[in-house]
Amino acid sequence: MRKRQAKKRPLLPDPKFNDQLVTRFVNMMMWDGKKSVAFKIFYDAIAIVEEKKQDEEKSGLEIWKDALSNVMPHVEVRSRRVGGATFQIPMQIRPDRKVSTAMKWLISFSRKRNEKSMAAKLAAEVLAAAKEEGAAVKKRVDTHKMAEANKAFSHFRF
Repeated sequence: MRKRQAKKRPLLPDPKFNDQLVTRFVNMMMWDGKKSVAFKIFYDAIAIVEEKKQDEEKSGLEIWKDALSNVMPHVEVRSRRVGGATFQIPMQIRPDRKVSTAMKWLISFSRKRNEKSMAAKLAAEVLAAAKEEGAAVKKRVDTHKMAEANKAFSHFRF
């Protein structure tokens, strides 16, 4: 490699929960550099989760973390060309990629929902994912199924 790998920038923990994971999520959700708007959406969503939750001993943030871990994929398929044919090869995912993939799915499927505000959409998707249902969890299940179906090509791993 000619270029050095980019240094990981340290993330400041968010002001309310003092958690770096929250900041990472908000950074992904943010549009046009409007971070305060993104933080407001996130905190409102957590407040809605707090109201609607069934599990009394868990906080809204813990439910969000559960939802995130339920959406996290463990294997994915990568395309690889072998002798003119393209194979889908199942591979393990790096821990940081697992987290960012889960966040990406949660956010994108929240945006596709049809509640009134983004906070309501996000809250609904988080509550669904915490119960192992919803579009983001379905995406993870489909990804795992795809990897399982292509297990025969795992010897092409590089």
